[in-house]
Amino acid sequence: MKKLEITNRRAKYEYHFIDEYQAGIVLMGSEVKTIKIGKASIVDSFCYFKGDELFIKNFNVTEMSTSYTHEPNREKKLLLNKKELKKLKSDLTKGLTIIPYKVYTNDKGIIKVKIVLAKGKKDWDKRNDIKEKDIQRELKKTIF
Repeated sequence: MKKLEITNRRAKYEYHFIDEYQAGIVLMGSEVKTIKIGKASIVDSFCYFKGDELFIKNFNVTEMSTSYTHEPNREKKLLLNKKELKKLKSDLTKGLTIIPYKVYTNDKGIIKVKIVLAKGKKDWDKRNDIKEKDIQRELKKTIF
């Protein structure tokens, strides 16, 4: 079985990751088919609470040209335990945010979303990260 992995690479540049969670996602049949062929993007997506439930917004699943289609940017419900939802909701009051980092299939072929509790980086944090990557790259060149 082919492994699927759609990653938001920009997230590590924009945020400090604090905690990670694995969540299920409620999808329509045409969305599952589209995601499994890799036609989805989580770059501008974010998670928010509506009541006691967690939803993902701006998760772009490209529309297929079939008779039964879906809305590309509709909000989708994320499936977590009550304990995890309660902890996430309490952490949001501390000025943190929840972002989807990765969409993947597990061993059974079920589509999962890795969401991350994160804190936004300042400009100087981003510059320090770039500087560290450059130093590591130069060290690798000198070693080999």
